[in-house]
Amino acid sequence: MRRAEWSISPSFLRYWRAAAVSGLGTYVTLFALQALVVLDLDGTASDVGWLSSARWLPFLVFGLIVGAVVDGRKRLPLLVRTHLLQAVLLLAVPALWWLDLLSLPVLLVVVFAYGTVSVVSGAAEMSLLPRLLERRQLQPALARVDGADAVASTAGPALGGALVSAVGAPVAVLLDSLSYLYSALTLRGIQLDEPPARTGVTVRVLLRDAVDGFRYAYGASGLAVLAIATHGWFVGNAIIGVVLAPYALRNLDLSAFQFGLVGALGGVGAVLGAAVTTWVGRRLGTGRTIILCHVVTALGVVAMVGAGSRTSGAWAMTLLMLGQGLYGLAMGMSNSHEMSYRQLVTPDELQARTNTTLRSLNRTVTVVVAPVAGILADAWGIRPILIVAATVFALVAAGLAATSFRNVRAPV
Repeated sequence: MRRAEWSISPSFLRYWRAAAVSGLGTYVTLFALQALVVLDLDGTASDVGWLSSARWLPFLVFGLIVGAVVDGRKRLPLLVRTHLLQAVLLLAVPALWWLDLLSLPVLLVVVFAYGTVSVVSGAAEMSLLPRLLERRQLQPALARVDGADAVASTAGPALGGALVSAVGAPVAVLLDSLSYLYSALTLRGIQLDEPPARTGVTVRVLLRDAVDGFRYAYGASGLAVLAIATHGWFVGNAIIGVVLAPYALRNLDLSAFQFGLVGALGGVGAVLGAAVTTWVGRRLGTGRTIILCHVVTALGVVAMVGAGSRTSGAWAMTLLMLGQGLYGLAMGMSNSHEMSYRQLVTPDELQARTNTTLRSLNRTVTVVVAPVAGILADAWGIRPILIVAATVFALVAAGLAATSFRNVRAPV
């Protein structure tokens, strides 16, 4: 996109800066919480699975109704307030640690509360962007947001590894709290004229609106094929999210700093993916670009499996870094096309409901799969579970390629 097109939207630039900073803090925290469970609370892969499940369980419990609520509210003020609340909740982790009150059950409660606020925050954030931009700007804008997220995913794990090694995991969580505070203050500077909030909304109306959003997402919108494939992707992603930390820290005997470097390579791949995704999408189309990304994801997991073979430590780390790089590359390329396609076919009054319905069901997959993956990894070993994840990603790519979705191009 030309520079002149960006200059017309200072509000988007504020949105982008807020997302970039809070994204960096989030990646530090994701790393720090897993390290805290494994290293400080002596947790297993199953415990990491419960941590992941607690984070995403609120999407299952509250997701469908939250979309209906957000569609009836002004989205920008709601996003500011939720970011402030997230900052406060994250402060609880180091505070409880310093008071010697932090255990795995207590941590799961805090993470569940944080996840609950994230449901509202995510619904407001996803449905706000189409109000800030013209339709033709949406995919390049999402690619730019993904680029910032990719940089954060590069620096976040490395910074998280350094902080965990230097000051411990609980203190590292402080960075994310401060990043949410910065994000809230930055978003407050956006000038946006939004429709007034709905009044007199009853529980019956909210339930009806939630059902309408579900019906649209899986019916009239034509998003069902992509939605089901994305649910499948989340099966594989949930497995990776659970087993990667114990795989690297225990099976491969990497240090926290080395594991952070591995995560940083995923970010490098995501930076590259976000940089080329608009170009690739214009040549291949939306459908073929997304299918290609799923193939690359499967290859990345195959490389991770190879890291556990009987090789030298340096070779194992190299393969793990390669796998993370390919995994990040695919994510950096695919997300902006999936999100922009979904938002472009969805009217404004259904944005929060449609996005939150699909996102909630994706997170429901994580809630269900994450603890099961952890239990199976403890029982069978981590490498067999990684092979399952690679197979899932390959099946998702093959399934999409077998439908007419392969010929889809985003509307303008």
